[in-house]
Amino acid sequence: MDIRKACETYVANTYKRYPVTFTHGEGAHLWDEEGKEYIDLGSGIAVNIFGVSDPAWAEAVTKQIHALPHTCNLYYAEPCARLAEMLCQRTGMQKVFFSNSGAEANECMIKAARKYGEKTGRRAIITLKDSFHGRTIATLAATGQDVFHQHFGPFPAGFAYAQPNDLESVRALAAENGACAVMLEIVQGEGGVQPLDGAFLRGVEALCREKGMLLCVDEVQTGNGRCGELYAYMAYGLAPDLVSTAKGLGGGLPIGATLFAESVKDVLTYGDHGSTFGGNPVACAGAVSILERIDEELLAGVRARGEYIRGELSGAKGVRAVTGLGLMLGIETEKPAAGIVQECLTRGVLVLTAKTRVRLLPPLTIGWDDLKAAVAILKEVIAG
Repeated sequence: MDIRKACETYVANTYKRYPVTFTHGEGAHLWDEEGKEYIDLGSGIAVNIFGVSDPAWAEAVTKQIHALPHTCNLYYAEPCARLAEMLCQRTGMQKVFFSNSGAEANECMIKAARKYGEKTGRRAIITLKDSFHGRTIATLAATGQDVFHQHFGPFPAGFAYAQPNDLESVRALAAENGACAVMLEIVQGEGGVQPLDGAFLRGVEALCREKGMLLCVDEVQTGNGRCGELYAYMAYGLAPDLVSTAKGLGGGLPIGATLFAESVKDVLTYGDHGSTFGGNPVACAGAVSILERIDEELLAGVRARGEYIRGELSGAKGVRAVTGLGLMLGIETEKPAAGIVQECLTRGVLVLTAKTRVRLLPPLTIGWDDLKAAVAILKEVIAG
């Protein structure tokens, strides 16, 4: 079978794919159909946080497939209950709604915020310019980037976009629009891997408490150890009302989760929301395996690896800036990022882009030898 030709013929043309077909992988290594080996610094866009074919994850998933691959949410299942309990115990949140993706987790967060706003008549949600919250119609409306809005309007009303790191912009828009919530990413991933200022984040939280708004944090990409804490908001001592997450939680299977604090734990009631595959036993079993291994030793390793990459690239030839947290890093380069990605691919290293920057999202457990080898190649490509 000519895989590339089949994809180009039969798969909707919504992705600009690189000319490589992967057949298998292990850890931070992938192999293509010609046997060429690659070091992975993208982890499937922050999904394979323990690398490809992680043995513990594969065992948990396989065991669950043979026991009970699916039931519906009219019944109880142990993996769903266990994962929800773990998430609540690790975060201090009170309830979890499971879905299939980050966009769906954000949809749930939006619905919960809107229903919460019913009691005050305030229904608008303030998000930030350069944000990204998903590709459904509502999450596109929440996304503060015009490039994603082309072709798909009209969009749901009730979103306004404040300037990042500008508290007065948030305050003014919240008052002007009658806002029930502020929704933000700790690091704006698709916006160029730009972390928000700690003072701004704490100011937004204080404003939400002052005005009776919900603080909603999108941890789809930043969460599950990616930024050196279990969830990135923890690095700033925040206490969100709603948190969404996905990507790395699944370890390779589709899952989304929306976490509810005490303030909103009962806002969604019977019939308000649902998902056929939400809480799927196989996806949840895999996520349990992932979450139970995100401990302080792992997080310390994430922080150390992130500091190593910063130390190697900051001030290096062709590098203008390095941004991000932990192992979610953006590199502003003198050369176009797209060309760097292509040349790295040719040399056996997988990196990504975010806006005009090179983006790094390696497995959290990438070995030091692999990391050093990959960063050395990346530095050469950037400088060349």
